Amino acid sequence: MAATIEKKDNNTVVLTMEATQEEFAAAVQKSFQKNKNRFQIPGFRKGKAPFQMVKKYYGEGALYDDAIDFIINEAYGEAIREHDLEVVSRPELDILEIGEDKGMKYTLTVTVKPEVKLGQYEGVEAPYHYHEPSQEDIDAELEKIRERHSRMVSVEDRAVADGDIVTIDYEGFVDGVAFDGGKAEGHELTIGSNSFIPGFEEQVIGHSIDESFPITVQFPEEYHSEDLKGKDATFQIKIHAIKVKELPEVDDEFVKDVSEFDTLEEYRKDLLDKKIEQAKARADAEFQNSVVQVVCENSDVDVPDCMIDTEADEMIREQSTRMQQQGIELSQYLQYIGQSMDDFKNTMKPSAKTRVLGNLVIEAVGKAMDIQVTDEDVDQEIDNIAKQYNMPKEDLAARIASNDSFIRESIMGRKTVEAMTASAKKVDAHCDHDHGHADESPKKKATKTAKKKTEGKAEDSEA
Repeated sequence: MAATIEKKDNNTVVLTMEATQEEFAAAVQKSFQKNKNRFQIPGFRKGKAPFQMVKKYYGEGALYDDAIDFIINEAYGEAIREHDLEVVSRPELDILEIGEDKGMKYTLTVTVKPEVKLGQYEGVEAPYHYHEPSQEDIDAELEKIRERHSRMVSVEDRAVADGDIVTIDYEGFVDGVAFDGGKAEGHELTIGSNSFIPGFEEQVIGHSIDESFPITVQFPEEYHSEDLKGKDATFQIKIHAIKVKELPEVDDEFVKDVSEFDTLEEYRKDLLDKKIEQAKARADAEFQNSVVQVVCENSDVDVPDCMIDTEADEMIREQSTRMQQQGIELSQYLQYIGQSMDDFKNTMKPSAKTRVLGNLVIEAVGKAMDIQVTDEDVDQEIDNIAKQYNMPKEDLAARIASNDSFIRESIMGRKTVEAMTASAKKVDAHCDHDHGHADESPKKKATKTAKKKTEGKAEDSEA
């Protein structure tokens, strides 16, 4: 079953292949043996009709589907190995000729991994953003710690004020009719949080515990529920409790309660040291991403659509997993934001293309730099993964003993990026904000928030 190949544009290869009469007849016989128990012919018990009778009764083509699969499954792998093709798509079959008196002639059209024409990849210049943590950053961090150690104190001698946390019942009506999702009991609402639709929280201010009262609001034109967009609504409110957040004083006693230090001065120094370490790590990671981006821009690659589609599907699976960990189904989220799965996938494609491009370029640079992955590298990686997932190293090693290619690819990618980064030149770029590109940064695969909201709930949509 020798194959001839024809290389076309856009990384497409057409394999023209042929099975002889004898090879095709053998495949048909194999198909008969597999499927004979499905055939029922008068005068024969099920599965006992002879081959020629089955052909005559059902037609020769009844056995072709599996016969074709048998031929292709054997010949395709041989052809790929023979011509050293790195295929990145499913083959598309086109049968040119078929029959027991003809054999089978067909083509398989595949997309292959594209050629990467590298530009400069050593000594490139890339921006380095480092924001030096300040005492104001430490003040802000201490404020967060105060918030985490705050306590709620009930207020009974005054009306609701901005910043209070109130416990309320509410029910919403449009044109005098209650709507789905517009009712809740015992709901805690922080006044001034802007978590409800505009105008709601402000109208609670000034009212007291056990007071019942109506408020009127208008749903935003961009509200997620089609039935409520732009509609005027009335909410009946009852206040059950008012609380305020009491924050502790930041002093030595507070520091002893929340840390291993005895004085505020020591604690501030420790927080600053950690902030500096985090800022440097963030700057280094962003610089690494920038280096890869520059090397990609220096390279010439025609990224196949099928690779982008595959990566976009992987990103969607990652997104779905993250949401499920928060108790949210992706289908619910898409319904909430009013997107179909196809639309959502299309939004993923630019980032998916960036990932694929990065991985292709990193792989090509690794080969050009002759980056090697040793058995010691693999052993260390297995050790790191085992510790990360708190599992016995021996169990993990046994699982991947027969196929450690994915770990080797991950290590190769990391070592390649480290080598490119080590030779790169930092171009100082002062900035006062983070430049996160986590979603679009290329990644080598190793071992990627939504809130649930009821449709008519008074809370404002942030989607």
